[in-house]
Amino acid sequence: MATKNPLNEIKRNLDGYIGEKILLRANGGRRKTIERMGVLEETYPSVFVVKLENTGNSFKRVSYSYADILTETVELTVCKDDQEHIRVMYVEG
Repeated sequence: MATKNPLNEIKRNLDGYIGEKILLRANGGRRKTIERMGVLEETYPSVFVVKLENTGNSFKRVSYSYADILTETVELTVCKDDQEHIRVMYVEG
């Protein structure tokens, strides 16, 4: 019997949200939480890339691993419209 890989499940879930606006909350260390808006730009086998909203005259990209979502170091919330928000997370089952 094949076992499910939670990291693959998270990646497959994120694949459906490429190009969507997201709210990113990440642990910044020393009791800091970073909260930024951006767009899920791409998913790769081990990481995903978020293009953050404009900060001055440049765009910044950040990447995180799927394990960051699994361990809840990073939280992603997809903002479909003003009223619908979908939190991306892994639920065992």
